[in-house]
Amino acid sequence: MQPLVLRDGRTVLVDDTATSADDDRPVLVWHHETPHTGSVLEPLRTAADARGLRIIACTRPGFGGADPLPGRDVAAGARDLAEVLDARDVDRVLAMGGSGGGPHAIAAAALLPDRVAAVAVFPSPAPFEDTPTWWDGMADDGGLRSARVGREARITWAATAAFDPGQFVDVDRVTLDRDWAALGRDATAAGESGLSPPARPSRRWRVAPEPAAWAQGAADDDVAFVTDWGFRLSAVRTPALVVHGGRDRVVPAAHGRLRAARLPHATLDERPSDGHVSVLTGVPRAMEWLLAAARE
Repeated sequence: MQPLVLRDGRTVLVDDTATSADDDRPVLVWHHETPHTGSVLEPLRTAADARGLRIIACTRPGFGGADPLPGRDVAAGARDLAEVLDARDVDRVLAMGGSGGGPHAIAAAALLPDRVAAVAVFPSPAPFEDTPTWWDGMADDGGLRSARVGREARITWAATAAFDPGQFVDVDRVTLDRDWAALGRDATAAGESGLSPPARPSRRWRVAPEPAAWAQGAADDDVAFVTDWGFRLSAVRTPALVVHGGRDRVVPAAHGRLRAARLPHATLDERPSDGHVSVLTGVPRAMEWLLAAARE
């Protein structure tokens, strides 16, 4: 991870799989989950290398040592990304994100139309609307409900929040043990540095406090998700792939359907047997979809 100082003085961290200064492979921007360090995980790197892709990842404010940005909306991530791409001398990219990174990948497509050729989004919240459709089916909605009250309420909630292992279905646990073990390791590393509790369920893990020194990252993500994003889905004019697991209990499948219905050029890939994590086994196929969409 390399630090980059933005024009407003904040520092973000950038991971880049470029093999040389003149690496001319197509660039995929990965928008990381909530919470994570922002580094490019091994399953992503391996799948991208096999398909001739270079990956750039930028750590969102408040995560992994990146400076916080209180009051940020989802749109703010696109502004940061534009500076990162300028610094890397990259003009055109593909965008992909999962969980907390999904809305930010969509923001890049909406607000950087000349730079983002296509976008793929794995399970993540749809733009907020206080309806049963938006809330129903979440195993734990405490973080988002507290975020509706405000930033401090979200931070206070996190200090005593108990983890519900029922958020992950059986296929999620298998995936965390196998193909996407790196996801659990990254979240565990984040927890050891004060970022988050580990993503993998454990009988020893009953309470998952977020220390006040870093809680801003996850709190600011959640507040951004349940307030105005700063753009409308109808602004996304690029091809969009919406991938969602039918058994997802973190962000239920209704969110994927809502996004797909409102994105003008969306393809919905609902995987009925998958949960929130196991659906990531579809990343290689999504990369191929993005490359094909960018060529059309």
